[in-house]
Amino acid sequence: MKHLFILILLGLCINLGCSSNNEIVDFVPEPEESTLYFPPIGSSEWETISTSDLSWDAAAESELYDFLDEKGTDGFIILKDGKIVVEWYFGDFTASDNHSWNSAGKTLTAMTVGIAQTEGFLSIEDSSQDYLGEGWSMLSPEQEANIKIRHHLTMTTGLDYTVDDPFCYDQECLLYKNEPGTYWYYHNAAYTILDQVVTNATGTDFKQYSYQNIRDKIGMQGNWIKVGYNNLFFSNTRSMARFGLLCLNQGTWDTVEVLSDKSYFTEMTNTSQNLNPSYGYLWWLNGKSGFKVPGSEANFQGELIPNAPSELIAGLGAFDQKLYLVPSEKLVVVRLGDDAGESQLASSSFDNLLWEKLNNYMN
Repeated sequence: MKHLFILILLGLCINLGCSSNNEIVDFVPEPEESTLYFPPIGSSEWETISTSDLSWDAAAESELYDFLDEKGTDGFIILKDGKIVVEWYFGDFTASDNHSWNSAGKTLTAMTVGIAQTEGFLSIEDSSQDYLGEGWSMLSPEQEANIKIRHHLTMTTGLDYTVDDPFCYDQECLLYKNEPGTYWYYHNAAYTILDQVVTNATGTDFKQYSYQNIRDKIGMQGNWIKVGYNNLFFSNTRSMARFGLLCLNQGTWDTVEVLSDKSYFTEMTNTSQNLNPSYGYLWWLNGKSGFKVPGSEANFQGELIPNAPSELIAGLGAFDQKLYLVPSEKLVVVRLGDDAGESQLASSSFDNLLWEKLNNYMN
């Protein structure tokens, strides 16, 4: 009876919006205690669970494998309740090989900023000028002061994304185009500046701060590596799965609070502004009424990945690096590899095709 009452309340809450204002509000299930398995730190041990135990369709498994192989996949993992269901490597790629996350690594940055805020080093409502100093761009001091850390997290800084090199964050590349918070555009330079914000706020190099507060606490390996103007995270496939498991449990690794501010986690993984409802704080969100994509000013109607669960949240990187989370099903799906065909910076048709195969496999 208790469970039925809770379900009724949740249904009313979802239908009514549960909001006292007009902001977009999403329901995020609280993590349930003792239902997730966490692999030990400093060990290759990781419990598995079989397809038959889950009543998944074993006949569809080979179809999924062949599809991933055909699409240039290197590493692929599915976790259910934290346990490995499938772990596949293709060609010469092995479990110990590292691969770039590309922009899926933005999710690591988002959590790092949240940790810095939790520790009192910054607030995302602060002007980024407070940590970068006046003159970090070609904007006037007044224009700079209006750009908050929140705007960098949500791709709404108003910096000019039509410059010759949108990855360049040198002063001369950072020009005024729109008032912050009034336009959404996937601008990598505006994102990468967050590294320096964290460094200056904490007094610790961004890379080291991220390693100490995320990577080392959950047993990941991997490193941030500078590639041109980009700061890219490289790791093996299991390390991405570990981070996915951390996020599945809303920033808690077993009993260790990596990100203790759960309100920040909720904000990070829900609609962060009204300009692109499918974007949180550097996370992509499914199940919304519309979306914008990197490299385009257009607004598209419908869900980002129609075949995927509506509650799915994702880290999406160039050339089809994928980190998918489905909270209610306690699923983490990781795909690292070559471009699957469209050379997109985030979502592509590969997402929808892959979820068609996954749906068949998981019934």
